[in-house]
Parts: sequence; C-alpha cells; structure tokens
Amino acid sequence: MLFFNFYLGSVKLVLKGSKAYWGWLVFLVALIGIGVAGYIVQLSNGLVYTNMRDPVSWGFYIGNFTFLVGVAAAAVVLVIPAYIYQWGPIKEIVIIGELLAVSAIAMCLLFVMVDIGSPQNFWHMLPIVGHWNVPSSLLAWDALVLNVYLVLNFTIVTHLLYRGFTNRPYSKKFAMPLILFSIPAAVSIHTVTAFLYNGLAARPFWNTAILAPRFLASAFCSGPAIFIVLLQVLRRYTKLEIKQEAIWKIAELMAYAMFINLFLFGAEVFREVYSDTEHLLFTRYLFVGVHGHNTLVPYAWASLVLSAGSFLLFLVPRTRKNPVTLTLGAFMIYGGVYIEKGIALVIPGYTPSTLGEIYEYSPSIIEYMVTVGIYGVGFLLFTLMLKVAIPIMRGEFHMDSHVATPSSDAASADELAPQLTASP
Repeated sequence: MLFFNFYLGSVKLVLKGSKAYWGWLVFLVALIGIGVAGYIVQLSNGLVYTNMRDPVSWGFYIGNFTFLVGVAAAAVVLVIPAYIYQWGPIKEIVIIGELLAVSAIAMCLLFVMVDIGSPQNFWHMLPIVGHWNVPSSLLAWDALVLNVYLVLNFTIVTHLLYRGFTNRPYSKKFAMPLILFSIPAAVSIHTVTAFLYNGLAARPFWNTAILAPRFLASAFCSGPAIFIVLLQVLRRYTKLEIKQEAIWKIAELMAYAMFINLFLFGAEVFREVYSDTEHLLFTRYLFVGVHGHNTLVPYAWASLVLSAGSFLLFLVPRTRKNPVTLTLGAFMIYGGVYIEKGIALVIPGYTPSTLGEIYEYSPSIIEYMVTVGIYGVGFLLFTLMLKVAIPIMRGEFHMDSHVATPSSDAASADELAPQLTASP
C-alpha cells in the first residue's frame, strides 16, 4: 500500500508544475518529435540516409554512445566519496548523479538501437532467444554490462527515494551491496566499451592498451562536468540546498582525472610520433590532415585546447572556486571530451581505410535529427525523475502528507533527507 501511494504521489508530482516546467517539457517533446521524424525516414529508406558507408561504418551515433557511457560511468566519482568515505556534502546529492547515470544509459541503448539500422535485428542481442555469442562477442558483453548497470542504478535510486518517502533510512543490508557493486560495474561498462575498439587489430588507431584507462579518465571529467552545471541550475531554480564544498570537491577530482587523461594522450602521441611507423598516418590525418584531407583538424585541436585549458582552470583553487570560471571550465571539459570521444575517436579509426581510401565522413541531417531526439528522451527522463527526487530530498513529499502530495512546510535537505543515512 505504501509503495502504491509512493507511485501514485510520484505521478501526481510529475503532472503538476509551473509554466516554466511545462514549457520545458513541451520543448523536450518537440525535440523527441524531431528525432522520431528523422528515424522514420531512416527506418523507411535504410542507413543510406545517414552518411555512414562501408569505409566508415561507425559514425555520429556510436560517437555519442561512447561519450554517454562515460557520463554514466562517472557516477562512481560521487558514489566513492559519498558511501565509502561517508563525506556528507556529496552524500546529500549523490542520488542526482545516479539519476543522471540512469538517463545516460537509456540514451546509450537508444543510440545502439538506431545504429543497428533494422530494429527487428535487435532480438539477436537478447540472451537465450538471440544469437548472443557469449563469451566471444565483445558487443554482447557490452550489452550485458550496460543493462546490468541500468537495472542496478534504477534499483538503488528507487530504494533510496521510496525509503525517503516513508521517512526511513535506507536499508544497509539491501542497498550497500548494490552500491558497492555499482563501483566495479561503472568501471566495467566503459572498460568493455574500450575493448570494443582496441580489440579490432585491423584498426591501429584504436589498437592500444591504454585506450581503456583513457576512456575512464576522460569519463571522470565529462560526467562530473555535466553534473556541476546541473547542480548550479538546481540550486538557482529550485529550493534544493547544495553545499558549495561538494561542487568544489567534484571540480578538484575532475582536475586530477583530466591530468591523467592528458598524460595518457601525450604518452600515446609520443609512441606514435617517435616510432614513426605507417600507423602514424591515422594520427596525422586527425591533427594535420593527409593529402589535403583535413576536415577533422580543427576539431582535434579544439578538443586539445579545451581539455588543457579546463585542466588549468580547475587546477588553480582560485579559478576552481569562482562560479564564472568553474562553469566555463565545465563547459570546456564537456566540449573537449565530447569531441575526443566522438568524431576524433571514431572517424580516424576508419580513415584512411585498410585499402588506403579516404572517405571524409560528416553526419547527415537525419543523424542530427535522430540524435537530438535521443537527447530529448534522456533529458525528459531525467527531468521527470528529478521532479520526484527533489521534493523527497527536501522532505516535502512523504507518506505523512496523506494524499502523497508535497507538504506545505518545506524544510532543508540537511534536516529531512533520511534516505541519505543507512539503517543498522
């Protein structure tokens, strides 16, 4: 009965809101409509309506997929200080990071679905009924860890919110094993994604052992960068109290992660340039161009400048704690890593092709439309979950409100957040 009240109250919360809230939902639904329109065209005519071809068979969809896996994995940056070290300021907001992880994984799975081309082939990815090819298929392993991570985070979030609704601390016996398991699970989802790339021996640009640690290091920058912007928006436009120390600590962790990312990038570039083998061709195509083909050169250098610049901003305490430079650095990290894990990762792996052909890929309008729609789905899912989570974190939505609607007397998150402390 209590869970039914929780569910019913959550639905009522989602269906109530200000004009700004409904305007935001209408905007997101419009984005989804654009994506649906693009996907119908792609579905009716095939992947030929994208600019992917035999020389470049992975493109904008897989680039976004790779980036969003990192965003989802970055939840571990909040889980470790919150639950392992019991650091209060982050523990109060870690649930928002887990909601972001759920939304990111949902978008990842959608990008895989649209990249397949024919959705009826998706059943091949299902265990037992499909041709899963475990353990030989890395793609099957990637599908497995992504779905496990999605279920894991959704279960944890639902438990925390429900216990908060019932004014009880979360069950340590139930939640802590799941929380602890989510740490290696977060590492595994991006590690297996990296293995999808560096396991392809015919693609020398990806065939490097440090690709997995580079993926993780960049993930621990990009995910928290989005989180920092979200926290500042939530603090400004909602009544949720967020301690400044939590934001500063996240930014400090991002500086360390970006240093590791830049160091590994430098080590890889040194190996390529110093050895000067034929495999240097792919790095040259990315940074200086080959035979007049230099489409990716501005993007590659922009990614490097944005990443290095954001590292300097977050390294210095004065700029790290300044709201303007903090937000600027977060956007710079987002842009730098988005390019690094998107076109600057996928396209050079295919260009030049194994036959020496240079096909300069750029996304088609259909690919942009579908991508916009998928991001609309992700933001809509995150918005609706946040609409329920914030009143519970503030103590405004609980079982004592009888009809499961927000109570009139709001309290601070410090006083009324029982879901953030464990029961014995």
